[in-house]
Amino acid sequence: MSSSTETAGRCPFGYGAEAPAGHHGYEPFQMKDPFTAYAELRTEQPVMFDERVGLYVVSRYDDIKAVFEDWETFSSENAQAPVRERGPAAKKIMEEGGFTAYSGLSARRPPEHTRIRAVVQKAFTPRRYKALEPFIRQNVVALIEKMLARPERRGDLVKDLAYDVPTITILTLIGADVSQVDTFKRWSDSRAAMTWGDLSDEDQVPHAHNLVEYWQECLRLVRVAHEQGGDNLTGDLVKAQQEGAEISDHEIASVLYSLLFAGHETTTTLISNALRELLARPEQWQQLVEDPKKIPAAIDEVLRYAGSIVGWRRKALKDTEVGGVAIEEGSQLLLLMGSANRDESKFEAGEDFDITRPNAREHLSFGFGIHYCLGNMLAKLQAKIALEEVARLAPELQLEDPEGIAFRENLSFRVPETVPVSWKA
Repeated sequence: MSSSTETAGRCPFGYGAEAPAGHHGYEPFQMKDPFTAYAELRTEQPVMFDERVGLYVVSRYDDIKAVFEDWETFSSENAQAPVRERGPAAKKIMEEGGFTAYSGLSARRPPEHTRIRAVVQKAFTPRRYKALEPFIRQNVVALIEKMLARPERRGDLVKDLAYDVPTITILTLIGADVSQVDTFKRWSDSRAAMTWGDLSDEDQVPHAHNLVEYWQECLRLVRVAHEQGGDNLTGDLVKAQQEGAEISDHEIASVLYSLLFAGHETTTTLISNALRELLARPEQWQQLVEDPKKIPAAIDEVLRYAGSIVGWRRKALKDTEVGGVAIEEGSQLLLLMGSANRDESKFEAGEDFDITRPNAREHLSFGFGIHYCLGNMLAKLQAKIALEEVARLAPELQLEDPEGIAFRENLSFRVPETVPVSWKA
């Protein structure tokens, strides 16, 4: 991935610093290994107020599922809000650049959410997935073969495979320029940094410029669809609008703004984490090599054990309680799905990775309730194809230095920077 977010998510207590007493080892922005702290939170303080980020941190499965389900009490309106306030310079750049992007769906509430989702869901059809599948597989095979052709017999599954596949897929789906992968990745990195990172005012400036470019491209794609149509998702949404569907151009552009990020960033991480976790366990990887039909279940276990998103936010709209803790109206919550997914009250031996786990599909990595991830099938399809083709073309890949893999720092996403591998001649 690009280096544009190297400063994103700097923990205010510094690298390697211990959390203050009473926080049970939890560091909001550190993603190297948050799971030890998650386990302690579940046991000691499953609903903890963390004054460093101004959020109630919720860590048990049942509590998090209940919050997701109760959208009338716990609003999603803060899901896309910046963790750290934008500085004056960044605000000026974005205002002058006409940046008015809003969440496609995840931060909207009914009835607005219901109306827009109904339109967008009709564009996410099985026909589109079926049409994309051979294209995705061809792309995956070409990238793997290119990596395996290296004489040094070393590669990085993030850069060499996971980086490009979902980005090219989502750009194709919405009708954007597939030659501009690096540009869209740069914009997405900036969105992650500006929304979920911990940037200084100065560090925000280049990202603010990127977000202006990103939003203007979303608006341009909608204009092109009006002028030229197109057999893609943007064209479908514009056509639906022209045929009477209640969705505005700004709302369509906002959907694209969300899809161009969520539609590839989390899937890049899913593919990366799937290969990282499986190659670290050769006996389980070998099961998939010998029987690829086990891959879909393995993907659900990856989503449970090492999901792309480990924390998501909600806002209390009235006085309430979570897990027996009083929550005042206006309070904000961070729901640690990465903790819920290992909660042993729900998943037996939850800290163990097991591709035969019978209830892995009950993970919360795609959320729950009305905001359940609309693109979940596409994400799982791409991960399935990637694992199938790596198992077929490179079954003897070896993971190099798994303990040395760094994870990008931010509040919500657990993203490995690299997945280094080697292979024999």
